[in-house]
Amino acid sequence: MSGADGRLEAYARLAVQVGLNLQRGQTLGINALIEHAPLVRAITRQAYEAGAEYVDVLYSDQHVRRAHIEHADDEKLGYSPPWLVRRLREFGERGGALCAITGNPEPELFSDLDGGRVGKSRMREVAEASLELTDGLCNWTIVAYPNEGWAETVLGEPDVERLWDAVAQAVRLDQPDPVAAWREHIDRLQRRARSLNERRFDHLRYRGPGTDLTVGLHRESEWQAALDESIGIEHVANMPTEEVFTTPDWRRTEGTVRSTLPLQIQGNIVRGLEVRFDAGCAVEVKAATGEEVMRTHVATDDGAARLGEVALVDGHSAVGKTGLVFYDTLFDENASSHIALGAAIVQAVAWAHELSADERVERGVNHSSIHTDFMIGSNELEVDGVTSTGEAVPILRGGDWQL
Repeated sequence: MSGADGRLEAYARLAVQVGLNLQRGQTLGINALIEHAPLVRAITRQAYEAGAEYVDVLYSDQHVRRAHIEHADDEKLGYSPPWLVRRLREFGERGGALCAITGNPEPELFSDLDGGRVGKSRMREVAEASLELTDGLCNWTIVAYPNEGWAETVLGEPDVERLWDAVAQAVRLDQPDPVAAWREHIDRLQRRARSLNERRFDHLRYRGPGTDLTVGLHRESEWQAALDESIGIEHVANMPTEEVFTTPDWRRTEGTVRSTLPLQIQGNIVRGLEVRFDAGCAVEVKAATGEEVMRTHVATDDGAARLGEVALVDGHSAVGKTGLVFYDTLFDENASSHIALGAAIVQAVAWAHELSADERVERGVNHSSIHTDFMIGSNELEVDGVTSTGEAVPILRGGDWQL
């Protein structure tokens, strides 16, 4: 097996064994672009070696999607094929697993289209079914496949080998024993989450260039990291992952925040994003590019303008050490502290699964058909945890973890 083939198989093995922790007899669903086929095939081989009952692959083509946005009737822009919704729901009913592959070969393919139509073309019912599935109904993971188009975006040239090196560093594939390296890394992040849970901060305070934001934490939420558990199976949902995260009380977000890294979303790159919150809702959205797409996205439903997650990342992550902007949220959110508009991290609140969506919202746990992370961290950002008595405790200074 050549070096490149061996690397691909090792990456697929890491995705199956650590990311998914795939169990014998499970059905695995893979969602990918057609450009991701080599990694899809490698993951499929590894899944069957791990005892998968069946591997079902769903390929998408962005140019087909572009044609839909350009030519579909207005009322059909956001059409969700019911068979795609059923596919996701049946994975949950059967106790299946799900793997998504990212690494967009043409991240600005829709940038010259009408931003309002692009925003309205999102398949809401499919998105809702996907969020329901990954909210505790299956073990799942997201990994990325380096390709020429993505390399061109990141590096300014189609140097796939250099991008592979950066991805390997970010996911610890370059370590002598990647599985052992991941176990050590997971333990470190979980210790960090425990230190935050011991403090029981009332809210977080962010101060930095263009940012003056206060986010109230849900009083019954717990900080989490790295290792998720769904249907009794521990798995790593994001590879890479460098964050500790929790659920805020959506009603207690106030102030202004400015993004520090670009956001790739719906065939557009949103740059210079600024959001102002009042009484928990985003009431003003500005951006240097992609503004119309982002405004339409935030208007998707009532919960889309509210926060569902806060996540902290220091300045020394394996992703950050590459020195690259990946134009891919899976990677960029693990180089930078971030917040997410939309659906809450339901697993972070013990009782949330027992309530309806409306009941959760009434108790401060947001619900939406979107969950959109955007990056706000930098070495200039100061983050404090503030106790219920008003004591401010530094958490991040100059990119360094303080607790």
